Amino acid sequence: MEWSIQEIAKLAGTTSRTLRHYDDTGLVPPSRVGANGYRYYDADALVRLQRVLLLRELGLGIPAIAALFNRESLAGERDEVHALTLHLTWLREEQRRLDRQIASVESTIDTLKGGEKPMAENMFDGFDHTQYKEEVEERWGKDAYAKSDQWWRKLSADEKSAFFETASRLGADWIEAAQRDVDPASDEAQALAQRQFHWLRGIPGTPGGGHGGPTKEYFTGLGEMYVADPRFAKNYGGEAGAAFVRDAMRVYAERNL
Repeated sequence: MEWSIQEIAKLAGTTSRTLRHYDDTGLVPPSRVGANGYRYYDADALVRLQRVLLLRELGLGIPAIAALFNRESLAGERDEVHALTLHLTWLREEQRRLDRQIASVESTIDTLKGGEKPMAENMFDGFDHTQYKEEVEERWGKDAYAKSDQWWRKLSADEKSAFFETASRLGADWIEAAQRDVDPASDEAQALAQRQFHWLRGIPGTPGGGHGGPTKEYFTGLGEMYVADPRFAKNYGGEAGAAFVRDAMRVYAERNL
């Protein structure tokens, strides 16, 4: 079965112009082009389009998506089922997180409407770092988790908000640089890596944190984990963005740690 470009644009909530651009850039070529020049798409093309739209939702630009597809093609690793399964995992985790945040904000609004002061412990559901407790303890020991957990619980609401703002701004800057295909070894990328280093240094429990900063092994290992684990990769726009972060962190570590 095939669909015309107009039909696909309507179904996907996009435009024919966008689909033609995806064709021109090689992201989603049509399955065939008719004698009249009209583009037609089969089921395989729709699966690829769905993946592109998901990656765009995660913050990846067209050059980053194209680079990801090219790497998969060269490595012979293209597996749409596997890729979409990872996307589904990300979406479900994001859905759960957003549901908790929505409930938290609604509770705060109701409390304020009632003329009361919201309780800090009720305001940050959905921002819970304890979901990684077992993994942190397995990778870096129970002491590492205990120190970071104790530090986090002592922070005020304003301090927690500032922490999230810093992390969000750093992540957005990484994504923006990755979309521009910045060289990981460039001054710009290395400035981002330095910000990442100093951000991690401020978290107690980080190997080397609070002293000279994260160790070389920890810093480079964390970069590898960003790529390997989709939960972390999504913070940098997906696997391609995480790979850029990893490479920049590796260069920084080799030069400075």
